[in-house]
Amino acid sequence: MAPGAVAPSAGGNILGGKEFPPVTWYKDPGLRKLYFLLATVIMVSATNGFDGSMMNGLQTVKNWINYFHPSDPQRGLLNAIMSVGSMCAIPIAPWLADWRGRRVAIVIGIIIMFVGVALQTASVNLGMFTASRFLIGFGVSLAHGAAPLLVTELAHFQHRARITSLYNTTWYIGSIIAAWTTYGTFSINSTWSWRIPSILQAAPAAIMLSCIWLVPESPRWLISRDRNEEALKILADYHANGNDQDELVQFEYTEIKEVIALEANAAKQSISELWSTKGNRHRMLICITAGLFSQLSGNSLVSYYIGDILKQIGIRDQKTQNIINGCLMIWNMIVAGGMAFAVDKVGRRLLFLTSTAGMGIIFICWTIASKYAVENHIKGAGSAVVAMIFLYYTCYNLAWSGLLIGYTVEILPFEIRARGMAVMFFFVNIALFFNNYVNPIALTDISWKYYIVYCVWISFEFVVVYFLFVETRYTPLEEIAAYFDDDNKVVERVQEKVEVVEARMDSKMVSA
Repeated sequence: MAPGAVAPSAGGNILGGKEFPPVTWYKDPGLRKLYFLLATVIMVSATNGFDGSMMNGLQTVKNWINYFHPSDPQRGLLNAIMSVGSMCAIPIAPWLADWRGRRVAIVIGIIIMFVGVALQTASVNLGMFTASRFLIGFGVSLAHGAAPLLVTELAHFQHRARITSLYNTTWYIGSIIAAWTTYGTFSINSTWSWRIPSILQAAPAAIMLSCIWLVPESPRWLISRDRNEEALKILADYHANGNDQDELVQFEYTEIKEVIALEANAAKQSISELWSTKGNRHRMLICITAGLFSQLSGNSLVSYYIGDILKQIGIRDQKTQNIINGCLMIWNMIVAGGMAFAVDKVGRRLLFLTSTAGMGIIFICWTIASKYAVENHIKGAGSAVVAMIFLYYTCYNLAWSGLLIGYTVEILPFEIRARGMAVMFFFVNIALFFNNYVNPIALTDISWKYYIVYCVWISFEFVVVYFLFVETRYTPLEEIAAYFDDDNKVVERVQEKVEVVEARMDSKMVSA
């Protein structure tokens, strides 16, 4: 077995050592309701996707360019400032999610996003537009710090991996809306050509705000606040249609209670806890590298500067650029959404390794085609670059789109989950800031040669993933600790409690 690999459980239906029958969510009333509500929560990521695609589109809109007259460094700052806002919110996000609960943190983030979108739409100068994007980034970060936690802590254990992997794929829902909105408005001969896309950035947040109080609070957070009865009721309502004596509900409830109690006893409640044990240091290395690699693999070139790339290869028509951008986002959504349903069947490591290797190979081909398109003006080479962009994103979406959230959130135990995710998002935003500020300058100064940097870097990513990332498929959330921590006290104690629950359930069946 490769270094860092861990043998997965035999199947996805085992909890606390007991096998449960598979559950089809759309045939279960409680789960249908739960996943409908969680679909609104995962729209947080759509706001981010809308922003990236919108800024991509606006930089091809003449009315936006003529209104603000941004230089290359200013364009870089306009894109990077959202990451600065996100980084400023990161120290607050985990504290807020743990102190007031997942839903409150999401609501506060949404409200701040609304303020930012209003300022962005009403902007009359570059300074106002920049400040508005800082606020949007700040609000998105607060919501991002809580939304994936709520999703993973509410989902049925058999569906958790697929639901959490879908979280980040909604980035493309926002990007599709933005790409085709800017395509539809770019020909408007007024500032509304960019103000309409700006105001529509609030659409995903509006959907979330209208539904968030219908979404139940995390039962794990409630148990950590000694609100056990509320937690049990939520598990019963959504995982067993109101039956709090259901065997699965009792197993889940017992496992969550025991693990949180053990983690609370061992926790120092300080930032140093993130690296205080060998297991936590391993987790943090995965979170840091996943955050960096998700944005430093060349994807930000297309996410924010596709117009510059297409101009290099001779595609200068705004309409054509917007059509390519819009079609790319639709393709990305199809691939990323499809792969979210394969994370348990295929496994995390294999998806990460295949994705990274594929990106590296495609990027080399992309670089070669760009050289001939830019230096020799070969039209066929330009078409090859467009094809390589689609193939590159096919590989990227095999893993890095969905599993960035789906994988990192599951490897973190409850006591450090919010803080660990904050660390991951911090490094995502560091990478975004670097990309958004450096990319337009590098593309202008050294053109296609800049791609060589990514060819080398992606090779490094593959080596890190191979030796660092562990397999977690078919493993319940509370039991993933066994893959990272030297002792199995958590799993052993949970197993003891689960056996007690099982004996109690068996005795009830006999007496009945």
